[in-house]
Amino acid sequence: MKQQTLSFSRTDSAKFFRTLNKRVNNYFKENDIKRTGNWQLWVKTIVMFTLFLTPYFLLLTLNIPTWAQFLLTIVMGVGMAGVGMNVMHDGNHGAFSNKEWINRIMGSSIYILAGNVYNWKVQHNVLHHTYTNIHGHDEDLEAGRILRFSEHTEWRKHHKFQHYYSILLYGLLTINWAITTDFQQMKRYMKRKLAYGKFPNPVVNWSKLVISKIIYISMWIILPMALTDIAWYKVLIGFLLMHYVAGLILSVVFQLAHVMDEAEMPLPEKDGTMKNTWAIHQLNTTVNFGARSKIINWYTGGLNHQVEHHIFPHISHIHYGKIAEIVKSTAKEFNLPYKEYDTTRKAIAAHFRFLKEMGMQPAMQA
Repeated sequence: MKQQTLSFSRTDSAKFFRTLNKRVNNYFKENDIKRTGNWQLWVKTIVMFTLFLTPYFLLLTLNIPTWAQFLLTIVMGVGMAGVGMNVMHDGNHGAFSNKEWINRIMGSSIYILAGNVYNWKVQHNVLHHTYTNIHGHDEDLEAGRILRFSEHTEWRKHHKFQHYYSILLYGLLTINWAITTDFQQMKRYMKRKLAYGKFPNPVVNWSKLVISKIIYISMWIILPMALTDIAWYKVLIGFLLMHYVAGLILSVVFQLAHVMDEAEMPLPEKDGTMKNTWAIHQLNTTVNFGARSKIINWYTGGLNHQVEHHIFPHISHIHYGKIAEIVKSTAKEFNLPYKEYDTTRKAIAAHFRFLKEMGMQPAMQA
């Protein structure tokens, strides 16, 4: 079935985005700062890579008790998610630095997180950021048959339990990248000729994927087995535990921004047109959370400021706290929604309430 071509409305009589964009540009100009990362982002990069890789080298070089080995793999999972949210994410949005080669290096950190740059940019930058929360176009809403994230998805009997079992599945996110998802996505995206920028050479693209997976498995599984006395099954358990911790963190953070009752999931008209302009669509489909928490702001790489990120994806998350004030006041001025939860705890509770609602048989939903 051919993918429907979508287009957003170009009618914005109030000129919301033009006004907002001008104010944000003025903020950077008046304060004489760059839109990309600064020294704070470099410090975070060092911290996140330290959390991620230091335990790995300790496991390779020291004789550590089993309980400490597993504790270190948990720390690695926390660091792994931190690198993804703070370093890889900004890099692949071209927001880490004003130097493209630095963005490429930081974006390529996805390879030691089990992912692939091409796939990520297509799924995230092209499909998710363009068609946010639009069923059939934003793949972040697709969870196969096992989870139901949208009222537009077919309901199945087991979905009535999804608010219980979903948390068990969320931890499988990155391990799926490593084993199956990247191969499936590349086949699908190459067939549809999708790309963020220039369409890659198929042979080169597939070669990068296969070679990067071989290096990844060698680094995280084969080397620990070959260079240490750690039993092979402990290596595998530690590898899975690291991925589970990282996947759980990343999945929960991702879901709190879009899989919520407050986040609209609009469908296009029959001719493929959307009701709102792209910027207003982002306001309707995106939710912030925990913006007042210094810890959440710091660790999630600004992914709790999804409203700002979706409207200005090429601005580093380091600036979202200040930009949020401009976006919120401008949205209020134009009588547009600005959706947010003041705490992460409330957002998590709201997410699982939404999963429970989506798990109800459609005829029973209010």
